[in-house]
Amino acid sequence: MGFRSALFASRYDSATRHMEETELGRRRAALLAGLTGDVLDIGAGTGANLPHFPASCTVTAVEPDPHMRRRLEEKVASGAAGAAVSVSDGSAEALPAEDGTIDAVVFTLVLCTVPDQPSALAETRRVLKPGGRLLFLEHIRGTGRHAKAQDLLRPFWSFGAQGCQINRETPAAIAAAGFVLDLQEQFSLDPGWLPVNPFVVGTGTKAG
Repeated sequence: MGFRSALFASRYDSATRHMEETELGRRRAALLAGLTGDVLDIGAGTGANLPHFPASCTVTAVEPDPHMRRRLEEKVASGAAGAAVSVSDGSAEALPAEDGTIDAVVFTLVLCTVPDQPSALAETRRVLKPGGRLLFLEHIRGTGRHAKAQDLLRPFWSFGAQGCQINRETPAAIAAAGFVLDLQEQFSLDPGWLPVNPFVVGTGTKAG
């Protein structure tokens, strides 16, 4: 497991570079623009969000995988971040923050992989201030034949991609966790048959 995790981390940036440059990077930038206050970046990975955080926020980048976290720390130390960033080894299911203290929680390509998605979303709601926002860019379950193919491929994909689940209905889970959902965009990467399609971008505001 440790070897596979290290290998995955070592190849992650090169494997995702093209889609970051053509599709995902600009969407990360748009999603994170205007953030202020205290922000948690959950499952921060190797730091794809770092250059897109505005200087008006203070970020805690949470990454439990030690191999990913080492690369994240190197990027933070090199000045890649647009905001003040500290790195935590916490997890999505046990966030390093007190109740009601966080202005925004960010998930980008993470809610597909967290072991316990309902617990991660409950933790997010716990730490957010009243009216605080969950920001997300995630791939989700498709429809029709595409969804059936995702169901069939899920065990194999999960094994090769560090637990990634390609058939999660994440927007519905966010709404069920007590957030007012605002889906801003749905899109697909080329070619359309890729198992990770479609993607969604949006926010969830802490209700109540």
